[in-house]
This record gives sequence, C-alpha cells and structure tokens, in this order.
Amino acid sequence: MGAVSPPAPLPDSHIGLEARAVSADHLEVRIWLRLLACSAQIEQEIRARLRRHFGTTLPRFDYLAQLERHPQGLRMSALSSYMMVTGGNVTGLTDQLAADGWVERVPDAEDGRAWRVRLTPQGRAEFAVMAAQHEAWLAELFEGYAAADKKALYEQLGRLRVHLAQGRAAVAEPGVAAPPPPSSPSPSPRRQPRSRP
Repeated sequence: MGAVSPPAPLPDSHIGLEARAVSADHLEVRIWLRLLACSAQIEQEIRARLRRHFGTTLPRFDYLAQLERHPQGLRMSALSSYMMVTGGNVTGLTDQLAADGWVERVPDAEDGRAWRVRLTPQGRAEFAVMAAQHEAWLAELFEGYAAADKKALYEQLGRLRVHLAQGRAAVAEPGVAAPPPPSSPSPSPRRQPRSRP
C-alpha cells in the first residue's frame, strides 16, 4: 500500500491562528496554534449557525446543555465551574433565560440557603430541537474525515488533557489544592459542549 499523500495546504485566507507559526517554532508551539485554529474554525461556524437559525448564542447553548445533563438542576457556582466562566456571566444568562421561561430557580434541597437552576419543560423542549441540529452540524463539518482518524484524534486529545491536568497538579502552589483533572469528553455534543462566552 502506498504512502498517504499529505493534505493540500490551506490558502492564506483560511490559515487563521496558524499564521503565527513559523518553521523555526518548537513543535509544541505549532501544535498549540493548530489546536487553537481548529477549535476557532469550528466554533465560529457553530456560533454563526446558532445565531442564524435560532437567534441564540453559543454561551446560551452551552448553559442549557449543562442543565440538560443535570435534570435536578445545578447551583450557580457549579454552572460557572462547568462552563469555565465567571459567576457574573452565569447570573446574566440565568436572568435572560428565566425571563424567556426556559429556566427556573428552585430552592436547593440540600441547603435551604442556596438555589438551583433547572430547565423548565419549555426550555427542555426548545433545547432538544437546538441540540439535534447542533449535532447534525458537527457531523456535517466532520463529514469525509475518516472514521479511524476521528477515533485516533479523540483518543490522542483525551491523553493530552490528562497529561496537561497532571502537569498542572504537579506545579500547584504549596497549600493550594490543584483543580481536579477533567472528565473524559462525551461523544455527544448535546451532553458535553465547551466554549467561551
């Protein structure tokens, strides 16, 4: 079997963040820029489609996806941690979605002083439509990319996340607890989305 030909180079207009890289850069720098470029390329496309088809934003979609994974609801601090955004951002999203009737605040059964946020029936139904379309868009974006390559990429990125988490724990300041390593990413985009607001 002959060697697989490398993919054709991208035109300058599509290089994006990888344009920062030069041949003299360390491999680690080029890997980092390539990861950023791939993530940004997919994220920009998903953001545009969510805005065009549903009039919503990717942070709102991520917020709803986290609540869909936790039917009992989540405390605001947990939502902030899962989404990796500030508490102020979560509060703003909660206020907007509550006003739309998609989420509701309920007393926390474990702590009477705290509140949880959960999806309303309307919010769950609306999100189900968006999540199905979101998954179809991702399948479309990856269409034509070999299944074996997707599986290998998924596994390699999982190992990279564990490696990075272990390295961060190793250099944690004395007396400061290191954050737990991330859980393995779910293959379903409606159950484990990630983005920045």
